[in-house]
Amino acid sequence: MEIKRAGSVPSGKGEPEYFTGAVRRDDLINAPAPARILAASVTFEPGARTAWHTHPLGQTLVVTAGSGRVQLWGGPIQEIRSGDVVWIAPGEKHWHGAAPTTAMTHIAMQEKLDGKAVEWLEKVSDEQYQA
Repeated sequence: MEIKRAGSVPSGKGEPEYFTGAVRRDDLINAPAPARILAASVTFEPGARTAWHTHPLGQTLVVTAGSGRVQLWGGPIQEIRSGDVVWIAPGEKHWHGAAPTTAMTHIAMQEKLDGKAVEWLEKVSDEQYQA
């Protein structure tokens, strides 16, 4: 058993090659093999978002504060808010982030396949975000 005390792991910033805008990441779980789960609490300031990406085993988002957006490639932008749970199937190209005027925090959970949990793709353009 391992107990990770609140505040014992420093927060990090969303890497500029994978995020647009101000993003804070607090890693929650990075389980050792044979477990595969990763989880982080991610806070997006208004207008901030991920780049397009996929997950080999899918991803679950649990919105814990604020309101945001999520979109599958080729689909409409969906509004999400505190209390919503989003399942993104394996291999689905998508992005997620805050609404234009409201911050959003979610817990993102995904599993590693052969040590990899995400495939980052191109950034979401302002035109795509505002569509």
